[in-house]
Amino acid sequence: MAGQPGPDAHDCSVDKFHHNATSQAGRFTPKGRGERAFAGDLLRPGSVIQEPKVAPPPSPWPPTTMRAVTGLLQRITQTIDRHRMLARGRKVGVAVSGGADSVCLLHILLELAPRWDLQLTVLHLNHQLRGEESQQDAEFVGRLAVQLGLPFHLREADLARSPGNLEEAARHARLAFFQEAIESRAVDSVAVGHTRSDQAETVLFRFLRGSGTAGLAGVLPVTPGGVIRPLLDVGRTEVEEFLRERGIPWREDATNASPRFARNRIRHGLLPELASKWNPRIQETLAHTADWALAEEAYWEAEIDRIAAGRLQKRDGALLVRVDSLAVLPLAVARRLVRRAMEMVKGDARGVDFYHVAEILAMAASSKGNGRLQAPGLDILRSFEWLRFAPPSTSHVEWCHYRVPAAVPGTVRVPGTEIAVCLELIEISKTFEPSDYVYNNKVGCLDWRSLSGCLELRNWRPGDQYQPVGSTGKEKIKTLFQQARIPIWERRQWPILIDGASIVWARRFGAAAGFAAGAGTQVILQVREAGAS
Repeated sequence: MAGQPGPDAHDCSVDKFHHNATSQAGRFTPKGRGERAFAGDLLRPGSVIQEPKVAPPPSPWPPTTMRAVTGLLQRITQTIDRHRMLARGRKVGVAVSGGADSVCLLHILLELAPRWDLQLTVLHLNHQLRGEESQQDAEFVGRLAVQLGLPFHLREADLARSPGNLEEAARHARLAFFQEAIESRAVDSVAVGHTRSDQAETVLFRFLRGSGTAGLAGVLPVTPGGVIRPLLDVGRTEVEEFLRERGIPWREDATNASPRFARNRIRHGLLPELASKWNPRIQETLAHTADWALAEEAYWEAEIDRIAAGRLQKRDGALLVRVDSLAVLPLAVARRLVRRAMEMVKGDARGVDFYHVAEILAMAASSKGNGRLQAPGLDILRSFEWLRFAPPSTSHVEWCHYRVPAAVPGTVRVPGTEIAVCLELIEISKTFEPSDYVYNNKVGCLDWRSLSGCLELRNWRPGDQYQPVGSTGKEKIKTLFQQARIPIWERRQWPILIDGASIVWARRFGAAAGFAAGAGTQVILQVREAGAS
C-alpha cells in the first residue's frame, strides 16, 4: 500500500473478513487472529492520537480551482473507462495506508461511486515495521473509514521477522491480503493508489536493471489478480494539491525518505536530477513509455500464445521445443517464445533477464547437440533437436529405477511418465502371415510360447544390450539411443520388457529377434505402447 516501505506474504496471518464496521459511535469489532478491534477504542476517552504531518490548507499553496479539480476527476474517470477497471454495482476494496496517494484515492472513489453504483470498503495492512507510527497509521485509517461511513478491514503482519528483502516481503503480504479479500468475496477488486510518479519510478528502476518491454510496461492498470490503479495518469503533486485544497489530512511515512530503499534513491535523487538537467517532463515521458510498452505487450501476449500453441509441447511436467522451430523465427519472436516457455514452467518471469534468454537461444543455435543452462527456478537442457524447460527438481538427469510385474493381458504404466505398455494375447489363424502383424515403433509381436510367462517391465540401464529384429547381432541400447537421437531426459525411464535375464522387447526398437513372432507362431503376445510419442 502507498505509504508503506515499498513494493510480494511472509508471516501474514489469514483470517476471515467481516462486514460489521459502521459509522455509528465509531464502533468496529473485527474478529479473527491477526486483526484488532480498535476503531471504537481509538475514540475512547483518554486516547492519544498524534495528528499527521500535513501542511496547512490552502496557504502557502495557491488554491486549486474547482475547474482543475473537476478536470482531475474527469481524467481519472477516463483512465477507469479506458482500462475497464470498474463495472456497475461492483464491490471495491480501497487499499489505504494513510499516505497522500491512498487517501486521495479513497476520497476520489467516494465521489465517483454514484457513477458506477460502487460499494466501497477500506483495507489497511499494518506491517508493524515502524512501531508506534505503524499503529498510528492504522488508527488514522480506521478513524477515516468511520468518518466516511465505510466498512473497514485491518490486517496485521509481523514483517520485522521476515528474512530477505523487506520490500518484497511487504509486497507479498499486501497481495495476499488483497487476494484473500477478493477470494472471500468481500470485494470484487482492490484499488491501490499508484500514481504516474510511481509509474515513472518503476519504469526507470526496471530500465536500470535491464528489463525488456514487458518490464518497461511498469505497473499494470489492471492485474489478472483483480488489482486496479485509477490514479496512474495523475502525478503526486496533483494528489497533494487535491488534498490541500479540500483540507484533507494524510500521514507521512518517514521511511519514504530513507535512502535504504532503491526506489527512494530514484525518487529523491536520480529523477530530480534528470528533470533538472535533461528533461523537465521526465515523469510524463517515462509514463508514456510504460503506456507504449503496455500496448505492445497486449498485442504480443495474444500473438505469442498462438505461436506457442504450435511449438511448445508439454511432457512429464516440462516444456519441449525443437531447436529448428526456433531457428526459423525472427529474433524478436524467438526471444518471446523462450521467455514464455520459462514463464509457463516457472509460474512467472521474476529473475529472468535478457542474458538468460540470449544464452538459451545461443545454445539452441549451436552445432553442438547438447548443453545445459540454469536460470532462477529453471533448468534448461539441450539434447539433439530438442530444448527442455523444467523446474530444477525434475530437470537433472537422475536415474529413476523401477521393475514391476507385467501381467498378460494387462497394461503397465511407466512410472514418472505419460507412457503405458499394453500387453495382449492374439490367437492366429491358419492363414497367418507375418505381414498381418506389422512391426513398427509402437507395436511389437512376440511368440508367446517362447516366453516363460513371468514377464517384468523395467527401465533401461547402462550396459543393456539385445538383438532387435532385423539386426545382425546384439547392440547396446545406448547405441540405439544415439542412432535414433533420443534426448537424454527420455532415456532414464525408457521401458524394457524382460523375461528372466533376457530382454525381449524395448520401446521403439521392438522385439528381440530370438523371441519375435514368425511363420510358426500360434499365439502372439502383442506389445503396444500407449500415451506420449
